[in-house]
Amino acid sequence: MFRRNPFTMLLVVAVVLMQGCKKQQEATAVSEQKNPAEVKVTQELAGSLQIGSPEMKDVVGALEIAAHVQTDTTRIARVGSPVSGRILKILVFEGQMVRAGAALATLHSTSLSDTQVSLIKAYSDQTLAAAATKRAEQLVDADVIGRAELERRQAELLQATTEVASFTTQLRGLGMTEQQIQSLESSRKISADYPIITPNGGTILERKVTVGQVVQPADEAFMVADLSSVWITANVPEEDAGTLHGGMEVLVRIPALPNEKVIGHLTYVAPVVDPITRTVEVRMQLANSRGLFKPDELATMVFTGHTTRQLVIPQTAVVREDNKDHVFVEIAPNSFILREVELGEESGDQRVVNGGITGSERIVLDGAFHLNNQRMQNSIKGGK
Repeated sequence: MFRRNPFTMLLVVAVVLMQGCKKQQEATAVSEQKNPAEVKVTQELAGSLQIGSPEMKDVVGALEIAAHVQTDTTRIARVGSPVSGRILKILVFEGQMVRAGAALATLHSTSLSDTQVSLIKAYSDQTLAAAATKRAEQLVDADVIGRAELERRQAELLQATTEVASFTTQLRGLGMTEQQIQSLESSRKISADYPIITPNGGTILERKVTVGQVVQPADEAFMVADLSSVWITANVPEEDAGTLHGGMEVLVRIPALPNEKVIGHLTYVAPVVDPITRTVEVRMQLANSRGLFKPDELATMVFTGHTTRQLVIPQTAVVREDNKDHVFVEIAPNSFILREVELGEESGDQRVVNGGITGSERIVLDGAFHLNNQRMQNSIKGGK
């Protein structure tokens, strides 16, 4: 019968216990592995860190607002025909430059010819009435007719003269010039063809008529604008508009003209807030003698010296890693985690916080660089 050796039994028990301890140590090591973004501060390092919260501060920066180029409305002429008629010929097209007084189109108007006929008839009646009155004066002097007949003829002359003045005024309202009216009086030649004349010089921006189209006095036929000066307009949110004022310097960027540096001053700040968009309209005047700036081009208005209250942190709190900005946020006493944040422009030795942390959280304000070195060393040791 086999006899058990006490020494052998003791050796087996020792081996089993050692394997159990090893497995327990491995399990403990696994459980102690930490998030690589976390770091616990040693007592030596803790003394060199400054802990605190982000602060709210008035930041002087630049306010950028979407804008666009706009035609100066004081330099726009919406040209139409003062008489109804049918378009016979188009004389200009979009993009052309025209001078004040230039004909843009011609039309045939029966209203114009009817008024001209009435004026010519009134001229004839006036001439006859004047001659009759003159003869009546001679006959009264010769005691051939009574004075009542003279007064009747004088009344007829006054009526004819009034009609001439009335139809002349109507023709002026229909667009005929004094020279054209005088020519009509002398030649007695009726013309139903009427030119549509622009009162202002500039560029033809729109043409809304075609040959054969019938137009009415209320219809807009052409839009002519002087583009030698344009507006840059923007709608600023009401919360940012409080510090804007006329004369304030403005930088304008126009994507279509990246090499053009445009600096001007606000010429208008709306006195009211748009109740729908909750914005305030602003604009600046911009000289455009070279014609570089085109209406409806996109632009950006940049207001420098604009002050806003924002959350900021010191530069020393920022850790740059993987082309992203991070800070160390306190998660427990002497324990921190590296968190990505979204930062804005610089304000002296501080950075504006756009997201990632709140003003109530505690972070490492100074010493973040050394703390990050400690975190990376711990990560390296933990990886071996």
